[in-house]
Amino acid sequence: MSGWVLGVIGGSGLYDIPGLEGAWRTVETPWGAPSDQLFDGRIGDQRVVFLPRHGRGHRIPPSALNFRANVDALKRLGVTDVVSLSACGSLREDRPPGAFVVVDQFIDRTFAREKSFFATGLVAHVSMAHPVCPRLSALAAAAAREAGAEVHEGGTYLVMEGPQFSTLAESRLYRSWGCDVIGMTNMPEAKLAREAELPYASVAMVTDYDCWREETEAVTVSEVVEVMHANAGKARALVAALARSLATTPRAPSPIDTCLDTAVITAPNARDPALTAKLDAIAGRVLRRAGGA
Repeated sequence: MSGWVLGVIGGSGLYDIPGLEGAWRTVETPWGAPSDQLFDGRIGDQRVVFLPRHGRGHRIPPSALNFRANVDALKRLGVTDVVSLSACGSLREDRPPGAFVVVDQFIDRTFAREKSFFATGLVAHVSMAHPVCPRLSALAAAAAREAGAEVHEGGTYLVMEGPQFSTLAESRLYRSWGCDVIGMTNMPEAKLAREAELPYASVAMVTDYDCWREETEAVTVSEVVEVMHANAGKARALVAALARSLATTPRAPSPIDTCLDTAVITAPNARDPALTAKLDAIAGRVLRRAGGA
């Protein structure tokens, strides 16, 4: 066994891969219900768990996603590493619609979402200086190339609240900050994955040029959907290629696997028992340890 259990968060059609075998599973979490059931299956010898981020049929808007339940559900099913696949707008001329950007940084501009599993009664501070896993990101980039995508490695993803698209002034501002792509879903997802000690990689699939490029029309849903459909086949091929790669690559330990060792700061005798119980899947490895953190 390779040791990997790949979690994939993305569009509703990603699990429609030839050769994929498995079943939908209902997972209960102490944070509420995840976006949907999770498809627990195999591609060849590799176990893969799929979560439709917005639910099948795209029912849930970005701000209403239960990010904590989604990450907790993946952790409960034994996922070791998470790849996010999401549509995004481009803030650069050389990141055209249809390109895949394997991002390595985020700017979080969301404000209406629960961003941590930890709270009063049990405090932890994880490092987000390098918010994605370089090993998993490199493997995802290689799989995207194998799938025939135009791939750009590295870039900053500006996460906006939504659901509306940017104003022209906002789009220009984000370009001035050096951002490469813009979307609505990777935060707090990446932060919560880190708190759950899950290495995370993000493949942002460009659907449009946002609204800064005034020689073209401002982004519309119909435009986004059209390019999303064009990207979907490559996204499924990426997942299949990544699964084949992981099946033959033994998983070495990652520093992210144990990042809570130096993150939990509340003394064991001061911890809120109810919150501690809710964190059984996310932080149980550390909280059950003799003496705590």
